[in-house]
Amino acid sequence: MLPSGKSWVSQFPTSKSVDDLISPFRENLRAFLSALAKAGASVTINATYRPVERAYLMHYAFRIAREGLSPLDVPAMDGVDIQWNHLDSAGKLDIVASRRAAQDMVAAYGIAFKPALRSNHTARLAVDMSIGWSGSLSIVNASGKKVVITSSPRSGSNTDLIRVGKTYGVIKLVSDPPHWSQNGRLRLKH
Repeated sequence: MLPSGKSWVSQFPTSKSVDDLISPFRENLRAFLSALAKAGASVTINATYRPVERAYLMHYAFRIAREGLSPLDVPAMDGVDIQWNHLDSAGKLDIVASRRAAQDMVAAYGIAFKPALRSNHTARLAVDMSIGWSGSLSIVNASGKKVVITSSPRSGSNTDLIRVGKTYGVIKLVSDPPHWSQNGRLRLKH
């Protein structure tokens, strides 16, 4: 077993490929991305599919570091040979070292919100992306109607752009700046 810590962050990497998403969200996203490109917007995809092993690591690192979960209470996961509980020189649980290692993982992952074990990312139905443009953005929605966006911010948080994305079936989660999914949520159901 390998002790928890930031060395785990490179394991089970998150995809940045639209190809790793499932239909019809994959095709909806491609159409939206095409409209954004034709309109001259810049798009950087930061995450699409997140392996369940990575979600497990992120979720429990956060719970140990930020919510006080005992590392002894973390269930094992097949294929992830991690030791959450660090031991002191006497072989007893070192809670400070365990929480520090979990916090190192949280920081290295760049976690801002509590990660879900099962989410739209693990279901291949979400994308985290940064969108930007300067001036106005003239974009065509899924119905073929041209929409000129002059409002601010000039980012994925723009309410006019959010409405355009929705026509493509790519729905913004307003509380999480980069997150778009098939239902506008982090999880499949609420």
